[in-house]
Amino acid sequence: MIHCLSRLACTAIVAATLPARAQDFLPPADRAHAAIGAYAEVRAADSYVVAARENARALAAGPHDTQLMLMPLRRSVSDAPTVNGKARYGEWEVQLTRAIRLPGKAALDREAGAHGVAAAELRQGDAEHQAARLLLASWMGWLRADAAAAAARARHDSLARERDTIARRLQLGDAARRELDQIAAALAIAQADLRQADAELQAQRLALRANFPQVPLPERAPSLPKPAPLEDTPQSWIDRIVSRSHEIRAAEEIASERDALARRANADRLPDPTVGLRTFSERDGMERGLGLVVSIPFGGARRSAEARAQAAAAEAARSETEAMRRDIARDAQLDVTRAQVAVELWQAAHAARTANAASLARQHRAYELGEIGLAERLQAERLDAESSLTELRTRADAHEAALRVRVDSHELWHPEDKIEHQDHS
Repeated sequence: MIHCLSRLACTAIVAATLPARAQDFLPPADRAHAAIGAYAEVRAADSYVVAARENARALAAGPHDTQLMLMPLRRSVSDAPTVNGKARYGEWEVQLTRAIRLPGKAALDREAGAHGVAAAELRQGDAEHQAARLLLASWMGWLRADAAAAAARARHDSLARERDTIARRLQLGDAARRELDQIAAALAIAQADLRQADAELQAQRLALRANFPQVPLPERAPSLPKPAPLEDTPQSWIDRIVSRSHEIRAAEEIASERDALARRANADRLPDPTVGLRTFSERDGMERGLGLVVSIPFGGARRSAEARAQAAAAEAARSETEAMRRDIARDAQLDVTRAQVAVELWQAAHAARTANAASLARQHRAYELGEIGLAERLQAERLDAESSLTELRTRADAHEAALRVRVDSHELWHPEDKIEHQDHS
């Protein structure tokens, strides 16, 4: 309950820092967090955290078990001081032993277990991060497809109404057959575009519902405002992404775990001794004994090879961490650059859309004055529709690129991580 209240509080704080424009067209934050938490890969990562914690407990407890050995015996003697010289005795032996970890090994086991738990928890955070990325891509894909379908539907309906108007004018002798053929051809193209747009919208809707059924889809998709450049400097976003990366920190914890295991394997070249108690009863209890049992294995080539293998694995993990840090830094720089370029592309598309709209208005005026024919006007309208669609897509691309940077920097849909980073700053 306390964890849930904490998550809700973090959600409220992070929502307050999110740009108001993004809050208008993104799913509600509480629904987004619920959908991310319910994602199958995230639930699997939750279970791996539980497994890592139990493994840490097992390492802390040690690899050795207490062993109890019971040996009931019957002894037959042929030279006993009896009438016939024979006797039978009941005997038994009990031995209780356990191997003892040498000093330093238990601490290394606990260290390895702690790093394993930390790595699992960070991988769980990365699973949430990947789910947040997918949710953003799915949501923006749906918004993009919905806007494209709405534009295609509007053009189709407009051409259908004009086709009906020209058909009536043709019946009255006020239009040429050529005009009806031209508008019918344009309508057929618009109908094909509409079917393609509707199919894409249906595919995006199905994918979003399949992956994140907890996120409700409104009857009407929210409109996208004009995108704005990311606030703050590009380098500050890159630094946030790298410093907050779950993947890098998980790789560091794995490298630390491997290092602890390598030191543990090196320490295990000197095997653990086994100590215990042994008691016995012989000749029906006429002879009894109690003693200490000590067993000391001698390490050989196997233990040395295992130690070298663990050391090599630790070195490999350190190299993989450096590679991970390099890749995350490179991808962060690319994503921030894409976000900047995406706004510039939208600005160019918006300017082209404005110019096409002005040109279309002049073409309509020329058509009304009889200066151009229907075919020329329809061509101008199609160019305007293509320009409008390009503007819609680049608008969505710019928003998605900026939000991708926010997701990767844990500014969006990572409430607990963001509060933690604010506390440490």
